[in-house]
Amino acid sequence: MTDIRSGERVAGQPAFVLHTYPWRETSLIVEALTRDYGRLALVAKGAKRPMSQYRGMLNCFCPLMISFYGKNEIKTLTRCEWHGALPLEDKVLLSAFYINELIVRLVARGDPVPKVFDCYYKTLKKLASGANHYIELRYFEVEFLQLLGYGMNAHSYEAPYYRFSRGELIQADSFEEAFRSSTIRALLNGTLEPGEQEQEARRMTREFIEYYLEQKPMNTRRIINELQKLKS
Repeated sequence: MTDIRSGERVAGQPAFVLHTYPWRETSLIVEALTRDYGRLALVAKGAKRPMSQYRGMLNCFCPLMISFYGKNEIKTLTRCEWHGALPLEDKVLLSAFYINELIVRLVARGDPVPKVFDCYYKTLKKLASGANHYIELRYFEVEFLQLLGYGMNAHSYEAPYYRFSRGELIQADSFEEAFRSSTIRALLNGTLEPGEQEQEARRMTREFIEYYLEQKPMNTRRIINELQKLKS
C-alpha cells in the first residue's frame, strides 16, 4: 500500500462518497471512504463545470474507483470511475445518509479502516436488496462501534437486564431504563426481530453513539424525527 503522506499517486482505490461541499467557484471538496486509506478529503477541481470529468459521478452510495495524490490533509482527486451500482429506494435513503454521517463524525481522516469499508459496503448492499433497513442499521451500528473499539464489552449477558454506563453495559436490577439480555444477544448474534425488539436495540445503540459523540446531535437523526412528526 502506498504511503499517501509521501505525496505519491494512488490509483484505482475502491471508494464511496460520503459528502461533498463547494470549494471556490468551480470545484468540490469530497469526503470519501476508501478501502485502504480510510476517510479522506479530496478536492475535485472543476467538478462543477458542465464538461467536467466528474459531472454526475460524485454521488453518495455509488461504488467508485478513484485516483488521487497529495501530501497535505486535502488530497487532489485525479480520476473517478463507477464500479457497479447500488440502487437504493427512497425509503432507505435517510438511513444511508445517517450511516454516512456516523462515519464522518467518528472515523478520523487518514486512519486506515478496511474492515469499516467492508462493513459499510455490506450494509449498502443489504439496503439495496430490500432487507429490513431498521434491522440492518442496528447491525451496522453495533459492528461499526466494535470495529472502532467502542463496542459492547464481551461476555455472555446471562443476567436478565443490563443498562448503559459510560461506554459499556453493566448488570441492572430491573428493566426500568435498562435492556433485556435477550435483545443484546439477538443484536450481537444477528437474530434481531422487527418491532419491539428492534426498537429496544435502537435505544441501546443510540446511547452508545450519543456517548461517543459527546451528546452532539446528528443532523440526519433530527431530519428523521421531524419527518416522523409530520406523518403522525
